[in-house]
Amino acid sequence: MNRRIICGVGALAASTVLWCTPSTLQAQEAQTKPNILFIVSDDTGYGDLGPYGGGEGRGMPTPNIDRLADEGMTFFSFYAQPSCTPGRAAMQTGRIPNRSGMTTVAFQGQGGGLPAAEWTLASVLKRGGYQTYFTGKWHLGEADYALPIAQGYDEMKYVGLYHLNAYTYADPTWFPDMDPDLRAMFQKVTKGSLSGKAGGEVTEDFKINGQYVDTPVIDGKPGVVGVPFFDGYVEKAAIEFLDAAAKKPDQPFFINVNFMKVHQPNLPAPEFQHKSLSKSKYADSVVELDTRIGRILDKLRETGMDRNTLVFYTTDNGAWQDVYPDAGYTPFRGSKGTLREGGNRVPAIAVWPGKIKPRTKNHDIVGGLDLMATFAAVGAVPLPDKDREDKPIIFDSYDMSPVLLGTGKSARKSWFYFTENELSPGAIRVNNYKFAFNIRGDDGASTGGLAVDSNLGWKGAEKYVATVPQVFDLWQDPQERYDIFMNNFTERTWMGVVMGEELKKIMTTYVQYPPRKPQSLTYNGPITLSDYQRFQWVRDSLAKEGVNIPIPTGN
Repeated sequence: MNRRIICGVGALAASTVLWCTPSTLQAQEAQTKPNILFIVSDDTGYGDLGPYGGGEGRGMPTPNIDRLADEGMTFFSFYAQPSCTPGRAAMQTGRIPNRSGMTTVAFQGQGGGLPAAEWTLASVLKRGGYQTYFTGKWHLGEADYALPIAQGYDEMKYVGLYHLNAYTYADPTWFPDMDPDLRAMFQKVTKGSLSGKAGGEVTEDFKINGQYVDTPVIDGKPGVVGVPFFDGYVEKAAIEFLDAAAKKPDQPFFINVNFMKVHQPNLPAPEFQHKSLSKSKYADSVVELDTRIGRILDKLRETGMDRNTLVFYTTDNGAWQDVYPDAGYTPFRGSKGTLREGGNRVPAIAVWPGKIKPRTKNHDIVGGLDLMATFAAVGAVPLPDKDREDKPIIFDSYDMSPVLLGTGKSARKSWFYFTENELSPGAIRVNNYKFAFNIRGDDGASTGGLAVDSNLGWKGAEKYVATVPQVFDLWQDPQERYDIFMNNFTERTWMGVVMGEELKKIMTTYVQYPPRKPQSLTYNGPITLSDYQRFQWVRDSLAKEGVNIPIPTGN
């Protein structure tokens, strides 16, 4: 059967879509479709885990993740987005977040979220007969249409809608100085753990707060579970699902497990306190994360389903170094919230017994965007060319199955870096070269030996330098210390032609496939008196929509 999938924006010339060669995986539909177990952690640093030089060497052993790497493929140039919501949206949709409008996080109580017209991993795989299941952190909105069970998941269990510290806002022991009326507002709008099935009612299992408390039921009614215990419920939901799936061997499944660890504030469950070598809260939490992942994988092996299951592990964005010591580590420059490698390059490991060779290492440019085309290929499901409202859609996703199977390299040659309100990329990587046009995050700090120490994240001012961008060779200088744009020995100004062509490709796609309205607008600069006087559109905009300046959420 001749099937086609969209490669992504790199395959576009003007407005013409170039179609990929049919995947050999999709041509083998007679074979049993593999199960897919997709595990995502939060804010985990590139250098935290054993396969990346962390683990025991950083005082936080990760034996279960180490075993994953021993059994499968470890990626060393795998990219996410620079913060939680866009990172998760990119993985779920296979689309650059500014296409879906999911460029930053909505504040609790604001509603909104992932547009109903978007395809997700679950809604696409359901077209291929997959049972779909979601547990843990969602962070893609709280409106009914944005919940997992409205986005292709048959069932969701113990779902958290926000980043972890959002559950502390209504807690008087965390913020005793908060105005009582504001605290009452947070208590009213902050939803707790949610569960439900597609087409049915959504129930609130229990509230979530920042305390060491585990009382999911109080007097027969939903109770309260503290941050330290929540991931235990995520682990429980995943294991219960695998037990049930084992009784239906002819039904392929896709389960997405999303742990809250290790987003700050890290409060390890009691059984993991001081269980790391360094005894710190962050290290204890990494040990907890590794243990819970191990227990889920043990259940998969116990049922025998591991032999026909693709397991993929990654995290949502780079380490948030600005919240040290409650933060991950990355050897790269920058932090979560920036366009530097430290905010975007993340750990990723894939295991597929009999398909992926054990102990393999991969350095191709790939990323969370590519999971859509890859999972679709593995499940023999063609990607749609219309969205769920029957309008044309484009995916920024490349099929990684040749990389996984060892039959070829990734077709992706470039990566675009964005933050929040950007339509054009703030940086572009092509092969080993990276052009940085928006050096937000370090306020234009000079390059050289100390450059890697400039983190700042969202606190750094924007500074566009498109006329004379910074250029780095990520093979020789992965920490982005030495700008070679005009270096008198190795200058690479000629790469500007290549970067210009890549930029043209992506900008052209916005004409044929317009981005959706941003789902959460933050303050993006002043409206001046002179602009108000000069431009009618400013007056019209103010009259129609007012000024939107929500409270910063920190993602």
